[in-house]
Amino acid sequence: MRALMNLRNFVELERLLRNGQPGCLASLFIENNSCLIFLDGLTEFIFVFFARAMGGSVPFEEALAARLSLFKPSLSQVQDFLEKRPPRLSPGIDELVKKLKANNKNVYLISGGFRHMINPIASVLGIPPENIFANQLLFKSSGEFLGFDANEPTSRSGGKAAAVQQIRKAHAYKVLAMIGDGATDLEARQPGGADLFICYGGVQLREAVAAKADWLVLNFKDLINSLD
Repeated sequence: MRALMNLRNFVELERLLRNGQPGCLASLFIENNSCLIFLDGLTEFIFVFFARAMGGSVPFEEALAARLSLFKPSLSQVQDFLEKRPPRLSPGIDELVKKLKANNKNVYLISGGFRHMINPIASVLGIPPENIFANQLLFKSSGEFLGFDANEPTSRSGGKAAAVQQIRKAHAYKVLAMIGDGATDLEARQPGGADLFICYGGVQLREAVAAKADWLVLNFKDLINSLD
């Protein structure tokens, strides 16, 4: 589905996905909270406080602190959860990442989620640890929950935009695109950040976010086809 995008922007996006600009690598930033993971059971409980922040109604750091204060997961609980319920990828995301990498595009994961959950996804997708920007849970030596690393840019409102700007500055990328489904993803499209924002509505469609996107897709096939 191609929507919310004028012809000039669509031509630019297809050129970006296929070739990037001469002399540079185009990078795609993929938000994982619903784009890559189907929420169920305890995962849904862990991510429930994202809803308001992803919709833009409350500061992200407030939602993050609130959900952790209720759950306070121990290291053993996190490890047990990951062992019993490994993450499931949304259909087509693995093929999309493979095609992007085959076309010499760098792929990053930028998430307000936690590295303990993100790292297994990145491993399946072949995304290196240095290309991951996410929150870090902190534990005492006993494994008891301690808190989260507030120094991670993704732990606060505007953090994804800051991460994109940081990556762009470090690697001198000239063209960047962001895929996501929430207000915090949309924030990444700003001067010095992402040039284009693609709203993925395959798991949850947020109308307010989709209305401001350069392109709305309901499945990853649309993006995969742009690489052919």
